[in-house]
Amino acid sequence: MNVKAQIPNILTIFNLIAGLVSITFVFDGNLVMASLFIFIAGVFDFLDGTAARVLNARSPLGKELDSLSDLVSFGVAPGMIIYHILSLHCALSCNSLERMHIIPYFALLIPVCSAIRLGKFNLDTRQEEYFIGLPTPANAMFFAAIPLVITIQPHIYSILNLDFLITFFSNSRILVILTILFSYLLISDLPLFSMKFKTFDWKSNSIRYIFLIISFAMIFLFTLDAIPLIIASYILFSLFFYRHD
Repeated sequence: MNVKAQIPNILTIFNLIAGLVSITFVFDGNLVMASLFIFIAGVFDFLDGTAARVLNARSPLGKELDSLSDLVSFGVAPGMIIYHILSLHCALSCNSLERMHIIPYFALLIPVCSAIRLGKFNLDTRQEEYFIGLPTPANAMFFAAIPLVITIQPHIYSILNLDFLITFFSNSRILVILTILFSYLLISDLPLFSMKFKTFDWKSNSIRYIFLIISFAMIFLFTLDAIPLIIASYILFSLFFYRHD
């Protein structure tokens, strides 16, 4: 067995394991740890693609394994987090519709649309230079950031506090709207720029450099609050400034 060729697949398996661990933490009601393991899965997802390119170890098995792992880590895991949050809201609500426990099932749109997005990506040869539809890792990190913003942000230091985000993400109706909106973006035909650098010159990567500078500035200013803002900025940058050939 060629060990070098299996390194990307091993990293992909670690992505899958991190996603599974995230789901177990949701079952335990520990949404902060569930969110952190989605970000850990994102690190392994980045590393497996990088390793495949550097080692020239791409394979049909690796491609399918990557998609299946991404569905768990970036589809099912964030969907379960939002389901759990909406379920808690319903249990405490006086609204008769919410008390019927129907609202939390909107969260299932996240894994369903993630599956469609991943299937389309595997079949679409246009997505080498840019993405069509919101990538599943970006969508997952947006929703994974919500428990971190609500739970951790009030206890850590940031230069500029965005306290309104806690109220914003604690609103069940807003969460449902965001779930529907981002699920649509997953399966939409919206072109979004890729963060893959083929060269490092400014002219061909200007939007990437500008986005990175703004992202680091937001992290410095807002700490955890920056995560959903960065994902939202990525969508807006693609919508208003990105043009593909």
